Amino acid sequence: MISYSNIEIRRCRPLLGTLVEVSVCGVDEMELNRAVDAAFAAIETVQQLMSFHDPASEVSELNRVAVLRPVHVSAWTHEVLVTAQMLAVKSNGAFDITIAPLLQRWGYLPRHGKRASPLVGCGWPLEIELQPHRNVRFRRPLRIDFGGIAKGFAVDRAIAVLQASGATSGCVNAGGDLRVFGSTSPPIHVRHPLSPGNFLPVTLLANSALATSGPYFTRKRWRGRWVTPLVDSRHKRACVGLASVSVQAPTCLLADALTKVVLTDGRVAPRLLREFHADVFFVTRHGEIKPLYDET
Repeated sequence: MISYSNIEIRRCRPLLGTLVEVSVCGVDEMELNRAVDAAFAAIETVQQLMSFHDPASEVSELNRVAVLRPVHVSAWTHEVLVTAQMLAVKSNGAFDITIAPLLQRWGYLPRHGKRASPLVGCGWPLEIELQPHRNVRFRRPLRIDFGGIAKGFAVDRAIAVLQASGATSGCVNAGGDLRVFGSTSPPIHVRHPLSPGNFLPVTLLANSALATSGPYFTRKRWRGRWVTPLVDSRHKRACVGLASVSVQAPTCLLADALTKVVLTDGRVAPRLLREFHADVFFVTRHGEIKPLYDET
């Protein structure tokens, strides 16, 4: 529970494949209710634009036709593409939005009738051409998925709406990807990797974001081996260790994306964490919580 002074509004809706809770505090109840409505509307817009599951989304349109002709995208989709390319380059490919074919093969994403054999990893940032006026062209067949970044982006958009409303403090929590602002500094708990119904205290969160990635609900057997949606595309393998990683960063988009970098490439992760002023917590299978990298 987050305790605020003054008037508090708290609502929850199913969005982004999870339950999203918006909490906000201020002095004008009518303004707060409008702000919460607008925050949920922003999250719904991100879902409509970037859902791989929705054939009408911009991501689905890119996957269908961007190899044939340029596709004009919204400012938000363009922003996520620019950020994804930047993170892919800085992480030497550890962050990868082209993993959709692997996730389709393993049953985590719908197939949408695609038959071509698309590129996975292997220098994909060079294969997406960001043209003037937010037009996007794929130089080779690709299937992109924003599952590793869109939820964090949606949280950030909702927070921006709440802050613009004049609220004194607030929190948006999308199934564990969360961000807070203002005077609140709630204690954050994460799931025990071997007992997801139990929660472990990790940190206090103040004017920042935190995201967690772990295999506890998604790990499954596929053709005799374990797979998860957490993928090291360079080696075409899933991250299946029974542990979780939580990243605290200035924005939820960065926190969301950096959890994948930490899980897939421990060599480049420390450099990126320092660059983006982020901290990381590793929760072992035995429930021990510790910084993943020692300070040097």
